[in-house]
Amino acid sequence: MSGLLVELPLEILLVAAAISAFAGFVKGAVGFALPMIMISGLGSILPAEIALAALILPTLVSNLFQSLRGGWRLAWAVVRRFWLFLVMMLVFLASAAQLVALVPQNLLFLVIGVPIVLFALTQLMGWRLHLRPETRVRDELLFGGVAGFIGGMSGVWGPPLVAYLVAIDEEKRETIRIQGVVFGLGAVMLAAAHLRSGVLDAATLPLSAAAVVPVLAGLWIGTRLHDRMPQQTFRRAMLVVLILAGLNLVRRGLMG
Repeated sequence: MSGLLVELPLEILLVAAAISAFAGFVKGAVGFALPMIMISGLGSILPAEIALAALILPTLVSNLFQSLRGGWRLAWAVVRRFWLFLVMMLVFLASAAQLVALVPQNLLFLVIGVPIVLFALTQLMGWRLHLRPETRVRDELLFGGVAGFIGGMSGVWGPPLVAYLVAIDEEKRETIRIQGVVFGLGAVMLAAAHLRSGVLDAATLPLSAAAVVPVLAGLWIGTRLHDRMPQQTFRRAMLVVLILAGLNLVRRGLMG
């Protein structure tokens, strides 16, 4: 991989660093969308497999940072609080992964992306979905199962979690921590899967490690913005990024 880094033009490296820093900034501000931004941006200047390898360690490290920012006890409290969501997500993720060949990917992206965009748009326009504490078990079974199912089928499990956190009006700092824990578990599974697939190996690990630096720089700036952001502004920012994530899924569905 050092040979590849030497061979790449300086402008490509600078653009890749800028994309990574921007992805880190968005994740620091709203807690998600780093893989979406990195794979879309890096995939336009690098081969898809190399772009995928580049985002694996930054995804893992950034989620570790966000989940542990308040200490391991608060992170463990998230696991205890959302254990039902996590169990449902992991069970459905493992099960749905076996069905990948049965469902066209472009159709799946459209089925996921369109409702996500509509949900976020209606929320921004003033309609509020409020999930009550009394229905928590039902809601976590539903949202966790949906997140796991689409995650196993497409590798995308973030939007249902974000939609759920918006619907329960979760406090912004706790929202970031919850996303860090849930996405962090997914990132561990992603890293393990691609160590086995060969995408992440002795050749690509240095590239992925190098990408951690600009991502953490962007994450630091985004986190500072997040800390100063009022709760309502944070909620709107999450919904805007959720719309962009949904539109990206629709784009992938339409383009095949």
